[in-house]
Amino acid sequence: MKPADIQYTGQFGPQNRPALVAKVQAALSPARFAHVLRVEETAVELAQANGVNLEQASIAGLTHDYAKERPDQDFQALLATGDYDPALATAGNEIWHGVLGATLIQQELGVTDEEILTAIRQHTVGGVTMTPLSQVLYQADYIEPGRDFPGVATARQLTAQSLALGVAYQTWHTLSYLVTQGVAVYPATLATYNAWVPSKRKEFEINE
Repeated sequence: MKPADIQYTGQFGPQNRPALVAKVQAALSPARFAHVLRVEETAVELAQANGVNLEQASIAGLTHDYAKERPDQDFQALLATGDYDPALATAGNEIWHGVLGATLIQQELGVTDEEILTAIRQHTVGGVTMTPLSQVLYQADYIEPGRDFPGVATARQLTAQSLALGVAYQTWHTLSYLVTQGVAVYPATLATYNAWVPSKRKEFEINE
C-alpha cells in the first residue's frame, strides 16, 4: 500500500494525512521534505512486511524530522523546562531533533500516540528496548532510497531478512563511524550497541 492510500483514523492524532503532510512540508526545506516522504514510504513498506500498523508507520515517517531544521534555541528552551537526560545538554541537533523533537511534534502537530513518539525519540539514538514500530522507523530513515553510503546495500539486505538484524547492523555501522571520527558518543547510542550488536554479531559480515 502506498502512503497516500492509508486512511487515517484519528486514533493517533487529529490530522488527516494531507493536513499532516502540509504542516511538515511548511517546516522543512524541499530536500529535507523529500527525504521525509521517502522515509514514510520505506516505513510503510517495512511495516507491511513485519505486521506493524501502517498508520503509525506513516505518521512516524512523516514527522520524524519535523524538528530537524529548528534553531538550537528551541531545543535549549525545552531543556530548560523539561525533565530530560542531562547528557542532552552537551548534544546537538543530530540528537535533539529526535529526542526533543518528539515533544514539539506532540505539542504542535497533536500526535498523541506514545509508541509513535517513542519511535521518533529513538530514531536518532536507538534504544535498549525498541518496539517493532521503533525498529521500522530506525531502519527506514537509514535505508530509504536516497541514502548512498558504504554499507547501505548491506543494511537493506539485512533489514529485509530481519528488522533486528538491520537494527544491529545500523548501530554497529554508526558507532564505528563515530569512533573513527573521534567524536563523543551519546550514552543512549552506546547502550543501544551493547543491547543489540553482540547477540547479532555473528549473523552479519562487518568487514567493509
